[in-house]
Amino acid sequence: MSTDGARTRLRLPALDATSGVWAALALALMLGGTLVALDGGSLFSESSTISLLQRAAGLGIVAVGQTMAILAGSLDLSVAYVISLTSLVAAETMAGSDGMVLPAIAAVLAVSAAIGLLNGLLITKLRINAFIATLGVGLLIKGYLEQGYAGPAGSVPTSFQHLGYDRIGPVPLSFVLFAAVAAAAWFTLRSTRYGHHLIATGGDLDVARLSGVRTDRVLIRTHVICSLCAGIAGLYLASRLGAGAPRSAPRAATTWSRSPRSCSAAPCSPEAAAAWRARSAASCCWP
Repeated sequence: MSTDGARTRLRLPALDATSGVWAALALALMLGGTLVALDGGSLFSESSTISLLQRAAGLGIVAVGQTMAILAGSLDLSVAYVISLTSLVAAETMAGSDGMVLPAIAAVLAVSAAIGLLNGLLITKLRINAFIATLGVGLLIKGYLEQGYAGPAGSVPTSFQHLGYDRIGPVPLSFVLFAAVAAAAWFTLRSTRYGHHLIATGGDLDVARLSGVRTDRVLIRTHVICSLCAGIAGLYLASRLGAGAPRSAPRAATTWSRSPRSCSAAPCSPEAAAAWRARSAASCCWP
């Protein structure tokens, strides 16, 4: 047997990017489960799983939009502040009224789309670097929130809070929403002309333009979609808190730790969340 033949037979298959992600996820779950078990708990109990899925929903929705922006060769640093702004728009428009839920959702989507349009125009028409443009827009929103709000504002009716707390069997409704957004993005990228143009634009902007792709239009549309995803996450945040949260954007976009501690275990209700907020809003939720 030749040395080259032995090397060929002993060579391990290379992992592609997707397989590597799944392998990392499996390793993280195994490590997390082991550490929690050593502490006397169970990571995969029903209450822990529901809590993880609820927390993953908000981050996942934001990640879907950010993924599309990155695939297009761009990025959006304003999403954290869009989440806070849209949670306030939702809560103040609803004002505790069931009849204002649909107008509030429409207002949130309109505000989100406008912010995404602004980001896209700054990047494509004024040729501002995406990092600078979206960071600047985010800081403008942050300034408005800090000047206009000293704490939580508005109120969300109990009927809308079911988005943040209800489950379909063992699966939180919010996670179903995230799965629907992710499925829509997957279909868009895989089966639509816009999705193919987005991948081409992210691969090489100049080549895509020379091939006839309207790259500016693709980038603008992508940033609108990214901001819309942040707006949907803002609606979810409002449903969890029962109010708008002007100063929770950075941590809301990274940890989603604004949900009541009492809701880390199932079952939980909007009424329990309201009681928790009344006790600890000043010291915990909105520092």
